Amino acid sequence: MQITINRDGENHGPYPLEQVREMLANGSMQPTDLAHYEGAADWVPLNQVPGVTGDVSPPVLESTAPAPTAMQESFTPTGEHEHEFRVECKPDFAYLTVQIPANQTLKVEASAMATMSTNMVMKTKMKGGLSRFLGGENLFINEFTAQGGPGEIGIAPGSPGDLEHYHLDGTKEILLQSSAYVGSSMGVEVDSKWQGFKGFFSGEGLFLLRCTGRGDLWFNTYGAIIEIPVDGNYVVDTGHVVAFTGGLQYGVESVGGLKSLFLSGEGLVCRFSGQGKVWIQTRHPTAFAQWTFPFRPTKNN
Repeated sequence: MQITINRDGENHGPYPLEQVREMLANGSMQPTDLAHYEGAADWVPLNQVPGVTGDVSPPVLESTAPAPTAMQESFTPTGEHEHEFRVECKPDFAYLTVQIPANQTLKVEASAMATMSTNMVMKTKMKGGLSRFLGGENLFINEFTAQGGPGEIGIAPGSPGDLEHYHLDGTKEILLQSSAYVGSSMGVEVDSKWQGFKGFFSGEGLFLLRCTGRGDLWFNTYGAIIEIPVDGNYVVDTGHVVAFTGGLQYGVESVGGLKSLFLSGEGLVCRFSGQGKVWIQTRHPTAFAQWTFPFRPTKNN
């Protein structure tokens, strides 16, 4: 901390705190001299400057713009969580760390593993079949086993955005956009649900994974995630649909007919009915790609 002293209308310094203490001790400065130190709003008597008299350490001044810290959510196993895990860097770049008990296994989307303990053993299995292939998604899911002792795995989803956890209790089911799947317990069955011409015609990747069974399920979004309770009817653009509970009925349709479909800039929508929950993402991958299109590099002939 630097301190400026004012004596008889003339400023001296600034001096470091230790030097001011020495000058005060040898009488070259008086306790009643006015002083100004870093972070102070006004001049004060020297003996009122923190740390000048006694052994009180100078205060740590708060920055006007404190350094940002990553948001972190931590969970421990309860009736609603099978695994201990934490989610960091929400909601922009969510990062998942899962603790795996000895000799137990976790299913993880291919290429999503970022870090892991040295005792983790990986096996790759094919999941999803034709629907994930046609949806442009990975056909494989990796299985990570903590061999001989507890282990840890860090998971980084492919798209920038948020991450959500849902616990399946054996009576519920969740339908996910195939690109949203991040990982799950071994007790969760992940099956593709072929959407036929719904998926082809929408052009929005409406290929779904049906998740049932018992255990933890994690899924991610492009952008932030919003959970919406549905009681009746609700409409969501197919590019913003992330997941929904199995009790909801749904159908894909255009907004305002074919003319609006091709000229309005709006695509197809998913019309939900019944009671349940829908999770949506606040950003649309296709819309973002279209926004960046004018800025692409071009060759001049």
